[in-house]
Amino acid sequence: MVRTDYLAAAASATALLREPAVAAAWDGPSALPRLAVSGLAGHLARQVTRVPEILAADTPGTAPLPLLEHYARSQWVDGDLDGADNVRVRRDGDEEAAGGSAALVALAEGALAELATLLPAQPADRVVELPWAAWSLTLDDFLTTRLLEISVHCDDLAVSVGVPTPPLPPGVAAAVLPLLSLLAARRHGDTAVLRALSRAERAPATIAAL
Repeated sequence: MVRTDYLAAAASATALLREPAVAAAWDGPSALPRLAVSGLAGHLARQVTRVPEILAADTPGTAPLPLLEHYARSQWVDGDLDGADNVRVRRDGDEEAAGGSAALVALAEGALAELATLLPAQPADRVVELPWAAWSLTLDDFLTTRLLEISVHCDDLAVSVGVPTPPLPPGVAAAVLPLLSLLAARRHGDTAVLRALSRAERAPATIAAL
């Protein structure tokens, strides 16, 4: 199911990248600090274009990490804007978008078409290596991380260019919102998340997961 959900989310992200408002605001600032709209669009597109590269690599010989351990080890989650991981993310987004809006859309559309064939053919227990990390994940857990990225950054990009945030495709919210809740509880504690969701009078100022 996550593979089908991922393809739907990737199609939604690609449709947002095609919005004329994205090209019109290309060189302007985004809603995220230190990222132009172009760099944010590039980062969003990479959640689609990078997946065929990941699938083309050899299956690693190491056991995959559990999903929450992946986030616990990822320094960008709690890192500052000048941390190495966050600098890399911005650089990669800029490089992805270097050819301009139309070229970026073409890259995303090509990858999406490729993935429509590639993903259904992958074994149920497929493990993939993350080139930017020293560990691997199951394919389904990796795609879940991409669902989170697409969901969050579609909202970022839509807000940046003044268009409505695309609704999450069916099934995507069911994967992303529980994951964000668990990440929020890891950062702020279970009680903080419980109060934020059930007791407005005792809710903390934030339970931001990321």
